Amino acid sequence: MKVGVCHIGLLIHDSHSLKAKRMVLRKLTDNLRNRFNVSVAEVGSNDLWQRAELGVAVVGTDASHVNSQLDNVLNFIESMHVAEVVSQEIELINVAVPLSEEGGIG
Repeated sequence: MKVGVCHIGLLIHDSHSLKAKRMVLRKLTDNLRNRFNVSVAEVGSNDLWQRAELGVAVVGTDASHVNSQLDNVLNFIESMHVAEVVSQEIELINVAVPLSEEGGIG
């Protein structure tokens, strides 16, 4: 099993309040979940009006597919033009799944 995680730093130029920031983040996270079937959460800079940090996670069986999915997420965020991606860090993790003695996952 491959797990891909991405930490994304965003700059929201047109945000002048936390309410405006939340509206942008809601739009982003809803679109990412619906379009890419990924897990998304705000993971930092919660009290800053124009900064946001998102964590995105993808699970799959093929590392290249997981990495490609995260690249597509980043490209999509940039194409929405609601926030500028100022930093990004992708990490792929290989998780060994032990099989039980009966041949199933245990």
